[in-house]
Amino acid sequence: ILQNLSQTPALRELLKEAKMPGTTVKIESPEFCFSFKQEPQLIKLDQPGPLTLAMHQFVTEMQETKKGVVTPKELFAQVCKKAIRFKGYQQQDSHELLRYLLDGMRAEE
Repeated sequence: ILQNLSQTPALRELLKEAKMPGTTVKIESPEFCFSFKQEPQLIKLDQPGPLTLAMHQFVTEMQETKKGVVTPKELFAQVCKKAIRFKGYQQQDSHELLRYLLDGMRAEE
């Protein structure tokens, strides 16, 4: 899940912009939505929360070509604060991680 998210261009750009508080982000509907044209949404971002900052740090590290092994230690710690079920290194489904990660970052908006 984390590798896939780190290779999502729209998420990388949004995280880069989210790191700077007071930024206004323009979100447009995808090109494949032909049923009706929506006006782009303008969202003013506040100071990013710790989970969003940890995700930004992880994605940035994943993009560095000189970095060998990337360990999402800080990101995992922040996810555990939002979803206690991940503490203790028990086996979890990847879709649960995705849900808690994205919901947690959305709650920090």
